[in-house]
Amino acid sequence: MSNLVQKFQEYSEWRTAVASALRRYQTWASASKLSDVASDQRISRALARLTDDKLSIAFVAEFSRGKSELINAIFFADYGQRILPSAAGRTTMCPTELLYDETFPPCIRLLPIETRAESQSTSDYKGAHHVWTVLPLDTSSTDGMLEAFKQVSLTKWVPLEDAKRYGLYDEDDPDAAVAIDVLGRVEISQWRHAIVNFPHPLLKEGLVIIDTPGLNAIGTEPELTLNLIPNAHAVLFILAADTGVTKSDIDVWRHHIGNGAGRMVVLNKIDSMWDELRSPFEVEQQISKQVSSVANTLGLSEGQVYPVSAQKGLVGKINGEPALLQRSRLPALENALSHELIPGKREIIRAQLIGDIHDLTVSKQALMSAHIRSVVEQLLELKSLRGKNTSIISHMMKRIDIEKKEFDESLLKLQGTRMVFARLSAGVFTTLGMGLLKEEIRKTREAMEGSMFTAGFRHAVKDFFDKAQENLALSGQKTDEISEMMTIMYRKFSTEHGLALSTPMPFSLDKYRNEIKVIETAYHRQFGTVTLVKTSQVVLMQKFFDSIASRVKQSFLQANRDVDAWLKVVMAPLEEQIRAHKSQLKQRTDSIERVHVAIDSLEEKIHAVEMLQSELIAQRNTLTTLETDLKNVLDSELATMKVA
Repeated sequence: MSNLVQKFQEYSEWRTAVASALRRYQTWASASKLSDVASDQRISRALARLTDDKLSIAFVAEFSRGKSELINAIFFADYGQRILPSAAGRTTMCPTELLYDETFPPCIRLLPIETRAESQSTSDYKGAHHVWTVLPLDTSSTDGMLEAFKQVSLTKWVPLEDAKRYGLYDEDDPDAAVAIDVLGRVEISQWRHAIVNFPHPLLKEGLVIIDTPGLNAIGTEPELTLNLIPNAHAVLFILAADTGVTKSDIDVWRHHIGNGAGRMVVLNKIDSMWDELRSPFEVEQQISKQVSSVANTLGLSEGQVYPVSAQKGLVGKINGEPALLQRSRLPALENALSHELIPGKREIIRAQLIGDIHDLTVSKQALMSAHIRSVVEQLLELKSLRGKNTSIISHMMKRIDIEKKEFDESLLKLQGTRMVFARLSAGVFTTLGMGLLKEEIRKTREAMEGSMFTAGFRHAVKDFFDKAQENLALSGQKTDEISEMMTIMYRKFSTEHGLALSTPMPFSLDKYRNEIKVIETAYHRQFGTVTLVKTSQVVLMQKFFDSIASRVKQSFLQANRDVDAWLKVVMAPLEEQIRAHKSQLKQRTDSIERVHVAIDSLEEKIHAVEMLQSELIAQRNTLTTLETDLKNVLDSELATMKVA
């Protein structure tokens, strides 16, 4: 088992342990009647984050750099042969995602290239199951899997006009003409996108492998440029030791890859430098020289460039030749991935969970403290009645009655707050609504179609991004107003009635505004230097806008869901404590009324409340223990995973 596989399994076990601790906490809180809508949502969100957590690694290279062979060597050597096709020339013709989705049987889903003629992105088609060609994947036969995987490399010949319509032929490219056959056709990929649903152990644990076609696809396939590569947790940029860094390599590195986290450069095919006529020292010097050259060209340190031989590493693993495996230097790359990628991803998830769990534990402890404090006050009241006459007891009943009336007056004022809350909530969705966004997308497409000049295209797209940002900002103002109003109401009930309330659950739409900025930056980076819109560029810019529109729609959809969920729970802690306070006032009134009727029952009542106090203290101790266990699991083995 490689170090990478081992560390990924440990990461998976950590996620499972955290999820189990969260469920234990939730089960106990529910049984102890300490659950509320807000805390249940926090736990559900944390569990969903753990369940849906994916770790994606994108492999990017020009064709014939050994990219598919490297994937085979790192992940699929246990099958005893190549799973991904790997041969001279182009073997991956379309972007390919290898993942596991238990809602589908093992299969390869292929999106026809003809869908590029439509104004929908690849992401839009992922929910349209009828569009995809689905091929079964027989995981019991490695030969069968290899044959199925070959589908990704299939091509077809189409008329030149179709290739232009798909945005796959650039008539301004001087080398494009040689690709036309005698019938005026162009060879293109048969598929636009492939999704391989494969129950590999690592894929089942949440690993997603992204296999890309040649570098030209990064400029022509929006799904790669705007989504898959920017959002990958690691990008392995693969060069060949015998060619070094080409001009196209430099362009793609500078504009699409080199400015993100988790980026690694792999200098593959170092076995081409293994020469029996040279000493091992001379071979090492030659490899080091090439590493230094690559690092200098790409602006990296030499430690960020990993020389390997994927082919020899695969052979070493399959044939059980440890010496060959070590000479391939593949283990060094796997160790770098395991010690840099996985701990970094785990730290991100952990940081997100810490926020959820902190809010959760603070609210639960506050609620428990409020219960205990109420019982203590009730106990003090009852003990103060010892030896008192009925007139004093009547006076205490009147005092509680006054307190109840004051609380009821506050509840009447809360009704007014609820009305304002409803009005502001409606206002949030006025500018966040999907109907408004779809109308803006339609207007932008019309403006782009009506312009044949760069300025017109840029202006249309800029207006679209500006309007999206404006709508998010307006919705954000409404959520800020709601937060401010609820903060005042929380403070009022805390100071006037002693409720254990801190501050409302915070919320911000800044995350989505930042996402829109990232998308806009990627678009400008792709087309910022275009000075004249040519026919091929028109199609390509429209295709990119289709993907932009899809990404922005996804952001707005998630923003709508998040706002809706927040609005449902922002009042929950206040409502919960109001119910608890009303119940406590009633219990105090009932207790004193019983004592008023029969003084003899006082000691029995004091004993009953003392028992309740003991039970609540025991509950609080259990709650603290569960919280400590949860935090310990969250922090478990973190230091170990960071050790090289």
